[in-house]
Amino acid sequence: MKYVGRDVQRIDAVKKVTGSLRFAGDEGINGMLHCKLLRSKVAKAVDLKIDPGAAREVPGVYAVLTGEDLPQPVPRFGPILADYPLLADKEIKFQGQPLAAVLAEDEDVCTAAMRLIGVECRELPAVTSIEEALKPGAPAVNGESNVFNEYNYGWGDVEGSRDGCDYELENEYTFPPVHHFALERYSCLAVPLVDGGIEIRAPIQHPFVLRRVVAACLGLEYSKVRVAATDIGGGFGGKGYPKIEPLAAYLALRTGRPVKILLSAEEGFFAARRLSSRVRIKTGFDREGRIVYQDILADYAMGAFVDAAPRIIAKAAFLACGPYRTPNARIKARAIYTNTTPATAFRGFGMPQLAWALESQMNEAAARLGIDPLRLRFINLPRRGEVLIPGDTPVDGDWHEGLAKAAGLIGWGKGKKENKEKGVGLGIAIGIKNPIPASVSHALVKLHSDGSATVAVGTTEMGQGARTVMAQLAAETLGLPLERVHVVMGDTLAAPFDLSTAASRSSITMGHAVVRACRDILDQVKEMAAGMASLQPENITIEEGTITVGGTAMTYSEVLAACYGPAMGEVVGHGIYQGQKAPDHPLGGLTDFWEVVFCAAKVKVDRETGEVKILKLVIVSDIGKAVNPLQAKGQEEGGAVMGLGHTLMEQMVYDENHLLVNGSALDYRIPTALDIPEEIECAFIENQDGPGPFGLKGIGESGCFATAPAVAGAIYDAAGVVIRELPITSERVWRKLS
Repeated sequence: MKYVGRDVQRIDAVKKVTGSLRFAGDEGINGMLHCKLLRSKVAKAVDLKIDPGAAREVPGVYAVLTGEDLPQPVPRFGPILADYPLLADKEIKFQGQPLAAVLAEDEDVCTAAMRLIGVECRELPAVTSIEEALKPGAPAVNGESNVFNEYNYGWGDVEGSRDGCDYELENEYTFPPVHHFALERYSCLAVPLVDGGIEIRAPIQHPFVLRRVVAACLGLEYSKVRVAATDIGGGFGGKGYPKIEPLAAYLALRTGRPVKILLSAEEGFFAARRLSSRVRIKTGFDREGRIVYQDILADYAMGAFVDAAPRIIAKAAFLACGPYRTPNARIKARAIYTNTTPATAFRGFGMPQLAWALESQMNEAAARLGIDPLRLRFINLPRRGEVLIPGDTPVDGDWHEGLAKAAGLIGWGKGKKENKEKGVGLGIAIGIKNPIPASVSHALVKLHSDGSATVAVGTTEMGQGARTVMAQLAAETLGLPLERVHVVMGDTLAAPFDLSTAASRSSITMGHAVVRACRDILDQVKEMAAGMASLQPENITIEEGTITVGGTAMTYSEVLAACYGPAMGEVVGHGIYQGQKAPDHPLGGLTDFWEVVFCAAKVKVDRETGEVKILKLVIVSDIGKAVNPLQAKGQEEGGAVMGLGHTLMEQMVYDENHLLVNGSALDYRIPTALDIPEEIECAFIENQDGPGPFGLKGIGESGCFATAPAVAGAIYDAAGVVIRELPITSERVWRKLS
């Protein structure tokens, strides 16, 4: 193959390294109004009264709007439940909730006016943690109960199987709220159109979801809402679902002028966060170390409004037993309201929280049973073709090969005595995730009369390299030079429908759609060439862009010119991919592929200070086939470092007044160059056994799945310390050692 499997340079590489790539924050247009949002300083309150009088008198202010100035009832939005008001409606549900919008032609005028807005309210008791929310008599965030929904899965007979257990282990593991902290700030430019519609330019991962939500919120037809997704400077799920865009669209339509909202980095903490969790897990084993049953209760804090949290929780909980044979399972997961920033998708879609609990449980079980942690995993890891979850896709890879490779790269079993003397330990863990089931992707490919091609896809570019991968797939299929393939992305007006850019699905679902669209073109070209020579299409061959017609070699341009005339016409191909629906499946469809990663860590623990130093981190991913190996490696390395963030340092901290105390770039710790391990090694299992084009499987999220339990296992190996609460700070380790 000429392009697939090659380290092709990213199409956007030069623009990114030279700083010439334009992001949404760079957008501007004549007549544009800037918008700044006044945000709540308390976590919960009622009897909200806002006095914008003084702010409206500031020279240069175009308008100041509160919830009372909006249509009544105040329009609400959300990808699952339309519950989030454009501006607070008489009550406050979380610190940072937008209360008022200030519009002016100058940002500084907006800021000055915003400081003059008066706010009165009656503050009420709030809850910001799972424990607080579930206490008897706890203040309700919405309605009467803080449990929004409960999801139950299971198979076998957990209670009946307990008699067959030789050992049972029960523990609780916690995962804190974490912020996405993308370098690019949240931004949006909404432009009113002459036909009464709206155009939205924003760094949005799911432009068709945004179109649907904005249309529903503002009472517009889909045809009146155009979403043009800009290149995203870091999304990680935080820019997947609508945040500020519905309000910007409303303001643009109301004023008849373009409106731009650009949040500060500090405001980003009140736009999105990851679901925090508390997982109680009880596991039964037989004397050989085989899992007999798993009984799991997973509580997730989803914030004050629903966003995408219920889907995240339901989907993650379905796979709560991980990659292991589990003959008997009982899984309950609950979506819990809290008076905090609404939680949304985050790299891993709820699975890092469960992997932290399950893999830590496996490490503790290994120690209690006297079995090597690596061997315990081999004992319970299914083989290719085995059932993982009843009624779903069987195991689709050689997971034993991946586990063995990770163990070998970390040096498992070597120099254990010497390592112990130096305070060095090894840990290993497995992460698994399922993509969006039964999802749909369409692609359009145009073969132009000059022999170049345009690929139009709803996929967005957020740093994962999708633009380059789609070009590689099209160039490989059509036999064109890569530089002659242009990719249009994320524009609902120019590209056909795609569900989302998420779940490590794009190379599979959209990749299939692109390849099928290209094959549609090849079929049409064969028909055209056959008609020219009075041949059957099956007698026409196309290889590497050359059409052979009765012994005569022709180019695409020559065939199109012969059919349409010089420089006229083009061939349009359409491709579609849809995952397999399953009405009886809890998630609505079968799993396309299992995204599986094997993570191993080598750490050094300072017993006097509790400091943990990561000496080496190994990531082995089962990816079927790497379309662009260098990009794939970059994805896994980035995911691994992100995983180290929630492992060692990241957490949103709330004080006794339920207010966020570290919501800034100075106070919120993320990994820097000083925190990156001395060595990160990424490797792939490429058996070309995936469901995607050329046998590929998805990649991109997996790097962060199992980092935390691998590091925790290494800490136990080095110092005998068991940690069940993230992040694993030096203080926590030191207290365990003391």
